[in-house]
Amino acid sequence: MHDHEPDFWRNLRLELASGAQWRDRAVVLAYAAATGLVVVGFTLLAEAASEAFEHLRQLGSDNGNGYGRWLTLIWTPALTVALLWWTRRFVPGALGSGIPQVVLALDDQTPPERRAALVSLRLSLHKIALVAGGLLAGLSIGREGPTVQVGAGVMQHARRWLSPGAGIDAHDLMVAGAAAGIAAAFNTPLGGVMFALEQLSRRRSLSQSSLVILSIVLSGLVAVSVFGNLSYFGVLRVQQLSWSLFGPGLLVALVAGLAGGLFSRLIVASARGLPDRCSRWRAQHPLRFGAGCALAVAVIGLVTGGATAGAGYAPTRALLEAQAELPAVYTLLKFCATWLSAWSGVPAGTFAPSLAIGAGIGHDIAQLTGVGAQAAIPLIALGMVGFLAATTQGPITAFIIVMEMVSGHAMVLSLMATALLSSGVARLLTRPMYLELAQLLARPRP
Repeated sequence: MHDHEPDFWRNLRLELASGAQWRDRAVVLAYAAATGLVVVGFTLLAEAASEAFEHLRQLGSDNGNGYGRWLTLIWTPALTVALLWWTRRFVPGALGSGIPQVVLALDDQTPPERRAALVSLRLSLHKIALVAGGLLAGLSIGREGPTVQVGAGVMQHARRWLSPGAGIDAHDLMVAGAAAGIAAAFNTPLGGVMFALEQLSRRRSLSQSSLVILSIVLSGLVAVSVFGNLSYFGVLRVQQLSWSLFGPGLLVALVAGLAGGLFSRLIVASARGLPDRCSRWRAQHPLRFGAGCALAVAVIGLVTGGATAGAGYAPTRALLEAQAELPAVYTLLKFCATWLSAWSGVPAGTFAPSLAIGAGIGHDIAQLTGVGAQAAIPLIALGMVGFLAATTQGPITAFIIVMEMVSGHAMVLSLMATALLSSGVARLLTRPMYLELAQLLARPRP
């Protein structure tokens, strides 16, 4: 019996003698910290781009002319066309959110040369600049989804510095980098771990699971050290949940599930193409089509006073603080602007816009059911987690991310139940969006 017990000193000597293994671990952790720093830089650049667009939109507002908002009707399509041309010409692997590219790259049947075109350090650097350009254009996009591809590209670069017997393959590095990107982007290390387990590692086990999880946490801690241990939307002001909110909350979960399923289906159908005039126009003249989508997004932004531009963090926070002054059709228009931005084909994520759409759903249902302003705050949080879970079909990831972003520990069970219900409703309408898009990427190119 005692022979099977661990020999502490023997194991310690073996660990200390494996110098190459410790060097490989140090390389991986150094790249994890670098991934966190890259995502921090991505975040700062994206925020600066959003602020620059808002400054452009506000030009002339001081003297009553307000010509900046009309200027966006030219600026948004023109910059979108430039971004789309550059992406299609130099880095076609950067098109879209980037999560389907990582899912396809993680498939063991994907050839190495194809994997290099989907995930690489060069592509990650382009992705950062292109997504920031989309925010500068005023498109309804987010940076969080693209950080998955950015993080995977940075971490995969570590492979060239590892020893031949490291036992850490490209799959493990890409999972670590992709999830580290989510952890650093949302300032939610636990959310990054769950994203890896729920969305990325479903096809095979991780040979270095402890090192992968440590890399994810380290990358998230780098972001926390820069931005502070603060939630994106402050602390959710929920004193006590009343049974009177059960009916409205259930309605929020169902509507968010249906809307999220519809959104996912639209995204996949738009990428696949249909036998209609718009799809033929997109295939034959992608730049003109992108300009048309961008013009429609600019018109929507003009109607909503710029509320639908960018990721949507400001309107979402205003809703959670019961200080929002948004148009009555904000939710529908944000939905349309996000879909059109994705349909244009530019590098763009939908994570953050999904939170904004979900918040709008919760707010609208609160108004329809006559719930007061303070009582509506829990419904807004439920809408956020419900729509995000429905679009990604990753309920646990969505629940943890939203809970950490709103510091909603008082609503743990409600958020979890909503995420599961909304995700289940969405499955009745569509298959998981990222898997569908990855299958489209895997098709032979014409």
